[in-house]
Amino acid sequence: MFLLYACNHSQDSGDNIYIGGQIVNPHTHYVILSQNERNLDTLFLNQKNQFGKKYENLEEGIYTLRHNPEDQVMYVEPGDSLLVWLNTLQFDKSMNFSGVGSAKSSFLLDMLLNNQENNKLILSYYKFNPEKFSRVTDSIREQRRELLANLKDKHNFSENFIDIANTVIDYEYYDLRERYTFLIKKYNTRFSDEIPENFHNYRSKIDFNNEALQDYKVYTNLIDNYLRSKSIENCRTSEGLDRSCFELGDYTNIRRRIVLIDSLTSLPYMKNDFLDRLVTRGIIMSKNQDRVDSILNVLDNIDYRKENEAKDLAEIHTNYFEGTSVQNKKLINTAREQVTYDDIITKPTVVFIWSMYAPSHYKWQHNNIKTLRKKYPELNFIGVNIDQNETENWLRVISNNNYNKEYEYQISSREVSKEVFRKYIHKIFFINSRGIIVDGDAKLYNPDFETELLEFLNQ
Repeated sequence: MFLLYACNHSQDSGDNIYIGGQIVNPHTHYVILSQNERNLDTLFLNQKNQFGKKYENLEEGIYTLRHNPEDQVMYVEPGDSLLVWLNTLQFDKSMNFSGVGSAKSSFLLDMLLNNQENNKLILSYYKFNPEKFSRVTDSIREQRRELLANLKDKHNFSENFIDIANTVIDYEYYDLRERYTFLIKKYNTRFSDEIPENFHNYRSKIDFNNEALQDYKVYTNLIDNYLRSKSIENCRTSEGLDRSCFELGDYTNIRRRIVLIDSLTSLPYMKNDFLDRLVTRGIIMSKNQDRVDSILNVLDNIDYRKENEAKDLAEIHTNYFEGTSVQNKKLINTAREQVTYDDIITKPTVVFIWSMYAPSHYKWQHNNIKTLRKKYPELNFIGVNIDQNETENWLRVISNNNYNKEYEYQISSREVSKEVFRKYIHKIFFINSRGIIVDGDAKLYNPDFETELLEFLNQ
């Protein structure tokens, strides 16, 4: 009945826009329609987990449908009747758009999934010399353009959408070049000197103030990777290139990116989103108070909305410097019992922090840790969830993903807000058998992570 109503509605919708859909395995009883930082409407699910509403005044453009803890963009224009179906167990990959005008949203979704697949492809591409890499990526861009041209003829896309879609295709192409530049300079230096002078000419075409795309990950991923590449180039220019230039978690590298994004964009929403990530990382990767202060001092000359949260994060981080003890800190186990680190640490232990509100990240974490746990039985690997007072949801996530309950814990108290504490989800702690932090700066995504594990094990 719901789907039939939506289809019938589209026939006489005129300048209206209809947005509806169904959520399988919903996390909450509602979805939020937003654009950039503005929440426009809350749509509640009915007994069949369906939602729907007609809008009379929405302008053409990109909108975000949020179902905590995840979200996805869609493109609508007057006359569209868009239906969304998704299963939260595989959010992006299960999402399906249908109805009048749905081809636009499907294209943006496919481009996002392609961008995610590029994470794997680039690990092969950076082994190519620049000439071969250029041929391969030129071919990818041409395929995307041909697809768009075919869809345009079939669906009569608006000129505004065509402009956005072509920009997205170009930005995916630019992003591949930025990632390639970083990787060969760090890991495949024999090709570094072969990069032609015009290799980065596209940079002059990047719009760092593209308001329409600032909620779209293909765009923000490009900017993120551009900041990484430029921070290395600036390091080479001002400090002389050495291996520390490539350490993205190093506080000097993070400071360079903070200053850079502040100079590049005047969009408050996007600027503060990047600043939030960089400032957070700069603080939680700092090994001592001087480095924490160095990050906070940069903010004195930058308009950052969450400076007070940064100070709260800095305060709590002082409890997790190397050399401090966590023996008496309290946790909750999956039997809902309160324990301390002293109760559960019997051998060298690796602690990784995770939140239910970063699903792609925690799934990636757990997959990697599962492999490492089998490979290094001499070490104990435990996951600590930081979503305090959400025990039922935490246990449900553990059960749905078949995580081993023996290695899962949740914090029982926190000194700062949930939003501040969630910024710890990228932390890895190496803790010795006496409950002392010996390394709080390890990074699971670091290609040398296993070398760090062995060094920890042999201490």
